[in-house]
Amino acid sequence: MTGKTVTFETKCWERDWKLLLCTGRLRDMVERCNYPFAERILYVNNVRDNGRVMKAAQRLKNDGTITEVVFVEDLAQQALAGLGIDKESFRGGYYYSIQELVGIFHCKTDYLLHFSSDSIQTNSEPWIDQAVERMEANGALFAANPNWDETGRQAKEESVSEDDLFFFSSGFSDQCYLVRPDVFRRPIYNEEHPASMVYPRYGGELFEKRVNSYMRNHGCSRLTSKNTFCVHKNYPRDPFRRWIMYHTGINLKK
Repeated sequence: MTGKTVTFETKCWERDWKLLLCTGRLRDMVERCNYPFAERILYVNNVRDNGRVMKAAQRLKNDGTITEVVFVEDLAQQALAGLGIDKESFRGGYYYSIQELVGIFHCKTDYLLHFSSDSIQTNSEPWIDQAVERMEANGALFAANPNWDETGRQAKEESVSEDDLFFFSSGFSDQCYLVRPDVFRRPIYNEEHPASMVYPRYGGELFEKRVNSYMRNHGCSRLTSKNTFCVHKNYPRDPFRRWIMYHTGINLKK
């Protein structure tokens, strides 16, 4: 162990809170990390009925799966002010970004591990402490994540170097990231870079695009694990297919 504390966080919203909170999905997300997190926080963003969501989340808090439930809008204005970001600057990307920024603003530990609700580790190989050790030793290592490609080929092709456990590369994804919140509370969100044009236009000036620009402008790198893998699978937009997933768990644990 490194002696550094780590918070686990994820988020839910109107279209996925039942899938996350009522199927065992969130419990699996935490357990597969195989790590003694100091905090395990659920952020609730843009739901119709706060009471219903809180009731479901409270069950997970009672059984120890999570330690805290935060409604994003309760801290949104404080977070934007503290991070020096104008809400209008998102240009349509506010709801794609605000939870991540609130999570960074609210985090009380040395490191923060974020998973989007539709991302999950597929194995439990240790990687967090190894990533923390490298990030502590090298301030240019800005973020770390599991490998998104089980073949390992894409991460290797995109890397500029590697060691025995990690590939070193450029880029940033909000599907999963391990970061130092004190670094991410600095004024890093108002830069641009041509490589950030790959992010979807509908997301406007979203969080991951801003971070990617800063990293590329300042020569920062990310670590990608060679042995720990993560899968990202969008939840279906169709209400009937979501109903099937909610009641059967199909695809949730893959």
